[in-house]
Amino acid sequence: MGSTILATGHYAPERRVGNAEIEARLGLEDGWILRRTGIRERRYAEPDEALSDMAIRAGEMALSRVGFDRARIGLVILATSTPDHLLPPSAPLVAYRLGLTGAGGIDMAGACGGFLHALAYADGFARLHKKPVLVIAANILSRRTNPAERSSVILFADAAGAALVAPDERKTSGIRGLELASDGSAYDLIKISAGGSRRPFSAEIDPSETLMQISDGRMVFAKAVEMMTETSEKALVGAGLSLADIRVCIPHQANQRIIAAVQKKLGLSNDRLLSSVAEYGNSSAATIPFTLSLRAGESNLRSGDKLLFCAAGAGLTGGAIVYEL
Repeated sequence: MGSTILATGHYAPERRVGNAEIEARLGLEDGWILRRTGIRERRYAEPDEALSDMAIRAGEMALSRVGFDRARIGLVILATSTPDHLLPPSAPLVAYRLGLTGAGGIDMAGACGGFLHALAYADGFARLHKKPVLVIAANILSRRTNPAERSSVILFADAAGAALVAPDERKTSGIRGLELASDGSAYDLIKISAGGSRRPFSAEIDPSETLMQISDGRMVFAKAVEMMTETSEKALVGAGLSLADIRVCIPHQANQRIIAAVQKKLGLSNDRLLSSVAEYGNSSAATIPFTLSLRAGESNLRSGDKLLFCAAGAGLTGGAIVYEL
């Protein structure tokens, strides 16, 4: 028994935030953000829009694309760093609002690598229990960045992507190769200092400590490129495949410089790389399923195609998956 991605879905808020708006606020010269990141604009959620609202929009698209019997769904996995509340988890609410009354629901906090971990879980669940899984990755990072901190506010955005993973009789379909990784020595490179058990909310906490901080952008770049490249190579070996067997690669859309560095190290041609970072920015775990759904039609993906996903993010945590449709 294998697994397959039956359908995908995506959602980005309507509000477009161009570089000029951020450059003016931070006193940067025109074109600085594009040159540094390859990002032209990003999407921000509306004030009354919650994470679950966005996740539902992406999940609804995936389910409606195949007219799927919702009673068959066994599990909803929501990969996010920005749930509606610290407690309870948001996945049960998403499942309920999508009409998936027979499904379990769990949040998964894996930062930018969250979709890879969720897909690995979904693949195993679908194979073992023979029930479909709805994987949704979504983030509202515009509410977690410090408007005054250049390193994060120029990158991060809001979006959601979904993949409907179902059992499949083809033994080779689903995850062919998997390599997950973590590097706790770089734990503090990307963080939100306050709000957890280490530093709980209190009247003495500076509000800026509840927002994202990137302490060393150069080190993040080096570590991310290394992790994404090495895990991709190992996942290919584990699958018994080479890069020539891969139809398309979707790396985490961190920024264009990281994507280009990974592409160069892997030796991947432009026609086999799918990207959305220029128009939508970095929505952490959501970027891979969002890009897959957004670009799948123009790439003419079909059953039997082999895809490579890779990511690295806060923690550091990440990895790579070789997946056969």
